[in-house]
Amino acid sequence: MKICVLSDTHIPVAAPELPPELLRGMEGADLILHAGDIVELRVLDDLRAIAPVEAVRGNMDRADVQQALPAKKVIPAQGKRIGLVHGSGAPWGVANRVLREFEDVDIIVFGHSHHPLNEERNKVRLFNPGSPTDRRFAPYKSYGIIEITDDTVKAEVVRLG
Repeated sequence: MKICVLSDTHIPVAAPELPPELLRGMEGADLILHAGDIVELRVLDDLRAIAPVEAVRGNMDRADVQQALPAKKVIPAQGKRIGLVHGSGAPWGVANRVLREFEDVDIIVFGHSHHPLNEERNKVRLFNPGSPTDRRFAPYKSYGIIEITDDTVKAEVVRLG
């Protein structure tokens, strides 16, 4: 199962639309996860043209997005449980805060800091794909891919540009 992971797209504030390089990289996805700061709901429509989408709201999302999406959710995927949340507070330390948001998950996908992270803590994969449109707090623009095969999880941050 190929899962494409996004966060902090900030459309149309950071960019007028999703980058073409990102859209090409998402081809063949079985699922897309968006960890908030979508800003405009039309972004989810664009993503749904590629694959099914699961999303949560972020702190910068407009009122209609805030109302349409939950703050967090757990998504079953290929025998794994994925916690999806945006994150909050100062960008530094957000990984520790999101780890406390969930119990009994294998992976936590989050955003907020715009800084990519791919590491395991307490047997949980913490995965922040960064932002594909905004380098604030990050060395590059990026998104993520998680591949789940049998009992194996492979997560990768993909640099753009």
